[in-house]
Amino acid sequence: MRLDPLLTAADAALRTLFVPARASRDCPTVPEMPNAPLTDAERQLSGALMRVNHVGEVCAQALYTAQALAARSPGGGKAPNRALAAQLDAAGREETDHLAWTKARLDELGARPSVLNPLWYAGAFGLGLLAGRMGPGVSLGFVVETERQVEAHLASHMDRLPPGDQASRAIVAQMKDDEARHAREAQHAGAVELAAPVRGLMRAAAKVMTTVAHRV
Repeated sequence: MRLDPLLTAADAALRTLFVPARASRDCPTVPEMPNAPLTDAERQLSGALMRVNHVGEVCAQALYTAQALAARSPGGGKAPNRALAAQLDAAGREETDHLAWTKARLDELGARPSVLNPLWYAGAFGLGLLAGRMGPGVSLGFVVETERQVEAHLASHMDRLPPGDQASRAIVAQMKDDEARHAREAQHAGAVELAAPVRGLMRAAAKVMTTVAHRV
């Protein structure tokens, strides 16, 4: 494996974990529906939910970085799949917007990110690298299943967020739309459907992450 892709992956990890993300798009808002004052309990709930969403974006950075790395350096004498790497990079850049938006909202709510973010990143990177090593179809299938699960998760947050927290709702709604589009793009690019046990394991791992990140 060439050294350049490894250095790029290491740089991406450090930036995700230790450098404030910079969004390329303005943070979504709902101008006609201003925020209502939140009670302490509502603020804590919004903070916990946005912390979970921020962890999801940390994991998304790890997944896309690892899968792009695998596409560029497939091993086994296979040629690099630059088209797939470019698609993964583009999706990852949009996920950087999500990372910036969720962190900014955490700050506004007076909540902190998960202290376990390095652990979440490492685990997601390993899964992404494994999926990427199994070929383009599986790698894209992993994207499809991940984004579908994230979209469903974000939809549940729309039901759980306090009614007056329009700022968080606007962010979650835009993220949900972006994740659905990423899944469609991966599907059109040649994703294969993952086996049911694999999808089940992914849901179980996501459940552990969201449950822990809600509190820590």
